[in-house]
Amino acid sequence: MMGPMRLIRGAEAARAAFHTRGAATFTEADRKAVRAILEAVRLGGDPALRDLTRRFDGVALEGLKVEAEAFEAAAARVDRRLKGAIAEAADRIRAYYRLQPAGGFLNAESGALLGQIVRPISRVGIYVPAGSAPLFSSLLMLALPAQVAGVRELVVATPPGPDGEVAAEILYTAGQLGITELFRLGGAQAIAALAYGTETVPRVDKVVGPGNRFVVLAKREVFGDVGIEALSGPTETLVLADDEADPEYVVADLLAQAEHAGAQPVLVTTSPELAAAVQARLPEALGDLPTATFAQESFRERGLIVLVRDLEEGLEVANHYAPEHLCLLTRNPWELLARVENAGGVFLGDHSLEALGDYIVGPSHVMPTSGTARFASFVNLRDFQKVVPVVGLGPEVVARIGPAAARMARAEGLEAHARAIEVRLGGGRAGS
Repeated sequence: MMGPMRLIRGAEAARAAFHTRGAATFTEADRKAVRAILEAVRLGGDPALRDLTRRFDGVALEGLKVEAEAFEAAAARVDRRLKGAIAEAADRIRAYYRLQPAGGFLNAESGALLGQIVRPISRVGIYVPAGSAPLFSSLLMLALPAQVAGVRELVVATPPGPDGEVAAEILYTAGQLGITELFRLGGAQAIAALAYGTETVPRVDKVVGPGNRFVVLAKREVFGDVGIEALSGPTETLVLADDEADPEYVVADLLAQAEHAGAQPVLVTTSPELAAAVQARLPEALGDLPTATFAQESFRERGLIVLVRDLEEGLEVANHYAPEHLCLLTRNPWELLARVENAGGVFLGDHSLEALGDYIVGPSHVMPTSGTARFASFVNLRDFQKVVPVVGLGPEVVARIGPAAARMARAEGLEAHARAIEVRLGGGRAGS
């Protein structure tokens, strides 16, 4: 049965279908526009930020920084039950990251002390999108692992609404996390302010957070002046399902991601019957969905159903695709976990739904997209820490390993290296 998702068969066809997928591409006009914004902010500071916000957001700002009293006022505008949900999510996210090993190691043996020390990044900038909706959940998912990692100072930038104010939900969440440095800034100009600093906005050491293509391009351009965690693309979910999967669950999980602009929903299944059932159910499921326009476009333009002969081939497809979210709706998902190689996050079975992971389970929902799960990880403590090697050697160790090192240095044409070693060996003086 034909439906809103394109149907293909086998791993080879899937690889061909995935061929054009990759990191976001930008036009030269995009690059020039973003570079001009970055340079304007770098040279012009706060006045440039006000001008750019007026041009792009249609808002004339007096103060860039949110005043302390605005946090208190926001609390009165947030529903009591939502406050409880935010608190519960914060507790779970914080508890999850406290389980991650955070320290380094020191090992002393035979006259050598070798190890690693771990230090938090001093100041981190967090970009929180607020275009179509205020994504206060992203603030939780980025600020909490940073705080558990030991980051002392968090600076938040988020676009102002038409009234020039920040959404109450974002302000309330920031207040609950103890964040006071929050600025009414969006787009590439926000990234520029965080990367370079202005009269009002403090310069940070690293910028994290998703955003539109101009935010992503700005992060790419400032990388090197500051660190970044990733270049996030549109969201994606790959559901791997067998003949026991419930079509209603499959449809629900695909829809939960398809409702994001630019998303790619993918179903890989061993069951033609399941594929047909999903295709048949989608039109009705889309019918009363408030975000149906985005979802329909996602299914029509990028939705795929891949029929495979068995779950081994299904895993081959999944590992090649390297999805942001890999949902295993199979008879025994635990049996498959050991063979998962590339995924931003893995969700095991009917009740480990990714939509819960977006809000309250624990791991950050900021995960690698566009196939970057082949080499990148979800946001975790290491994104907010520096790992520094420690070396402490005694003379007997230098005597033992020095000659080999000096020989290697001379083979590379670095005579001063060799002499620096040999002067400790008693075989000559530096410069001799």
